[in-house]
Amino acid sequence: MAKLNLLLLAVLVACALGLVSAQHQARKLYAEREQAQTLARELDVEYGRLQLEAGTWSLPARITQTAAGKLGMQMPEPRRVRSIQLDAAGGR
Repeated sequence: MAKLNLLLLAVLVACALGLVSAQHQARKLYAEREQAQTLARELDVEYGRLQLEAGTWSLPARITQTAAGKLGMQMPEPRRVRSIQLDAAGGR
């Protein structure tokens, strides 16, 4: 009977250690998940900010201003502009 009690005590201790280990692993994974979600929210905010910045940089007025100011470019005179119509096949 004593051997059975010792065996049951060993099984009980092993189950208890397994339970504690599983709870610790669950808490650790939960903390990692929370950190990943926080990072995802921060990256979403940064992505939105970058989209807004890209939209600002690509405004036609901003491009014209940069081309004129930094590169010394100017719009061609209307009489020097020619339009070409392409057909559906890609030819002229």
